[in-house]
Amino acid sequence: MPNSKQIAGLLGPTLVAMIASEFPLVQPHLYDAQIPPVVYLSGVLMFVGGLAVVRAHNHWARDWTALVTLSGWTFLLLGLVRMFAAEQYRSGSASTSPTTWMLLEGILLVIGLILTFKAYRGDTT
Repeated sequence: MPNSKQIAGLLGPTLVAMIASEFPLVQPHLYDAQIPPVVYLSGVLMFVGGLAVVRAHNHWARDWTALVTLSGWTFLLLGLVRMFAAEQYRSGSASTSPTTWMLLEGILLVIGLILTFKAYRGDTT
């Protein structure tokens, strides 16, 4: 459990900060002109972060700690997609509706808040 709390303490606030800073009301034109090299670079960063989480926490249990492992695997796989299909990812994300992005970002924000809460609350369960 301490390992889960430690990783969630990094992963949760990072997710919350990323989602909040990408929110369309904060930076409405952030993704208007994505180019494949930037998509590739973000994929490399996601892959390395996901791999680090999976190597340190590949633990499947029926509690909140599975969110840590699931997040690591998701980042690892999404990083691979962005690395090997940067142009396709860019064009696909450009054609996705704003409502879909808001829904996905809302889900990620909730996951980030859950991880943050679980990592920083006082008890050990």
